[in-house]
Amino acid sequence: MTENEKRHFATNAVHAGQRPDPVSGAITTPIYQTSTYAQASPGVHKGYEYARTANPTREALERNLAVLESGSAAFAFSSGMAATSTVMGLVKQGDHVIVTQNTYGGTYRYFEQIMTDYGLSYSFVDTSNLKNIKSVLKPETKMVFVETPTNPLLQLTDLKGTASFCLDNDLLLAVDNTFMSPYFQRPLELGADIVVHSSSKYINGHADVIGGIAVVRNEKIAERFAFLQNAIGAVPSPFDCWLVLRATKTLHLRMQQQNANALALARFLENQPGVENVIYPGLTTHPQHELAQKQQLDPHGNPGFGGMLSFESGSWENAKRLLERLRLITLAESLGGVETLACHPASMTHASVPPEERKRIGLSDGLVRISAGVEDVRDLIEDLEQALA
Repeated sequence: MTENEKRHFATNAVHAGQRPDPVSGAITTPIYQTSTYAQASPGVHKGYEYARTANPTREALERNLAVLESGSAAFAFSSGMAATSTVMGLVKQGDHVIVTQNTYGGTYRYFEQIMTDYGLSYSFVDTSNLKNIKSVLKPETKMVFVETPTNPLLQLTDLKGTASFCLDNDLLLAVDNTFMSPYFQRPLELGADIVVHSSSKYINGHADVIGGIAVVRNEKIAERFAFLQNAIGAVPSPFDCWLVLRATKTLHLRMQQQNANALALARFLENQPGVENVIYPGLTTHPQHELAQKQQLDPHGNPGFGGMLSFESGSWENAKRLLERLRLITLAESLGGVETLACHPASMTHASVPPEERKRIGLSDGLVRISAGVEDVRDLIEDLEQALA
């Protein structure tokens, strides 16, 4: 265990992976905006040859996220989908992957419309029930890829139970932890092998960067990831890494406020006419509320439910009317930023999922998704109230 890992989450968020600049003493990690590095002699250098392979700013971010996710190593990418696509570099032609059925639309599109052309096969099942995972296990299955909570129906997968099943069957377990961030959920501590994030979301939290992160549990997977990151080359710029590293310093503060705001919004919406069903793991009406209380824990051991909630408006027309009437809450894709966003998944984030598949998994045309920001919740409630009126 390193000195960083012995410290508490909030301290690590500010300090892990960083040290004062040895040249100037600057507290903030510099932006090493360079594509190449001087060598004293052929092959003799200071650990850096070419910026696709390594960059000091990127390495500081990677060290920081490895500590926050309790991993052995982290790898930064140019987008969340770049991180997810690199995970697929751990399997090969002929292999089978089990996937959460209500996964992000971009993940579904990449797996079904691209990777199947390269000889991979996928089974999309409701991973909230371990029996469904077991039912599609094949001799060629090599990985289980889960998203918990799911986007946008907020279904949970029991990570401890799934990790135990994967261990018994020699399967890799990859977890998309974007919705929770390492503040409220650390899948590697529950037995997962790989965690991926769209760092555009909560980790960065300021709606000004596109990025991805993958964190791995053991050195063998880390070696393969380092090779893939360099070979594929989907790496972020030093400036983007610097922006995300700046943002992780306030991750714990933002997540606390977004969790509080989401819970307040969910409770408000529960009592509104025209709202048929509010989906939020922090509500006792959520079918997996007890699992959320056990699995989604902040570093102090307190349950956390995140900043995402969804609700049924009854129809596409109702959803459209409501979203057009919002004044403070912004109608936009993405999530996890300091500003509150609302979206219509069926026509926006999950438009690439065929209508029949959306119907199968319960993603209706009337569903509205909200990403709670850090504003005063009274203003957010007032905006929803007037839009619902």
